[in-house]
Amino acid sequence: MDNIRTPHVAGLFYPADPDQLQNDIVRLLDSSKPEKEYDNIFGLVAPHAGYVYSGKTAAYVYSLLRGKTYKRVVVISPSHSEYFPGISVFKGDGYQTPIGILKIDEEFATKLVEDSRNIFRGVEGHRSEHALEVQLPFLQTVLKDFKMVPVVMGDQGKIFVDELAEKLAEVADDETLIVASSDMSHFHSKMDADELDSIVEDRINSFDFSSLQSDLDKKKTEACGGGPIVTMMKAASLRNKNHSAVIHRSDSGDVTGDTKEVVGYLSAVVYGD
Repeated sequence: MDNIRTPHVAGLFYPADPDQLQNDIVRLLDSSKPEKEYDNIFGLVAPHAGYVYSGKTAAYVYSLLRGKTYKRVVVISPSHSEYFPGISVFKGDGYQTPIGILKIDEEFATKLVEDSRNIFRGVEGHRSEHALEVQLPFLQTVLKDFKMVPVVMGDQGKIFVDELAEKLAEVADDETLIVASSDMSHFHSKMDADELDSIVEDRINSFDFSSLQSDLDKKKTEACGGGPIVTMMKAASLRNKNHSAVIHRSDSGDVTGDTKEVVGYLSAVVYGD
């Protein structure tokens, strides 16, 4: 394997030492157990801040995967550092974390971009994006023997959301898990953040991704990975997986004690009957 995307935020967003990293994740998983189990899981929503801030919220939903198996995991991320029109599926052999290298599912990635004008193989959005990278050590800890498909949305407009959702529904099967990486509102007071983030929570709990798209477009709420969330939920709907539930919600003030400017976090599961 020649083209490996090396870690960019190890030592910043999560520990660079592999033993410490896995120990921290296992500790988070063991202390963050949902009230119920879910079968037939199609997708997850997970936050992407530093583990000290959002790791607990992420762990609540990743703990649902313990004991489950998937052939591949598609991680859909927003692009924080560069804009580009379209959706970039990593053109390379793998993504590396301190835990090891995750190989790309070439067959799935090829099918995903086939006959598409907006979805392409490239490195755009992948060079320094933390929102995708921080999901991988959790996945490596709870799942074994899977490949990945790293997807970064350079534009989260409805035309791109719709096409990616339709392509994922077409290519995915029951051995595919889709993770939407997103934080919620940014730098509002704790009270205002709670009001904004509760809108996303309500839309997810009612499996109403169309209204969530509208709320985001009209700026009634905020989610930096709103496009990935709507994409994953719409793809689930197209495959008749029509249930979703928010597992945990928090904000950075829970850790820092600062209630004047917080960042919101949410984790959720999307599943079938």
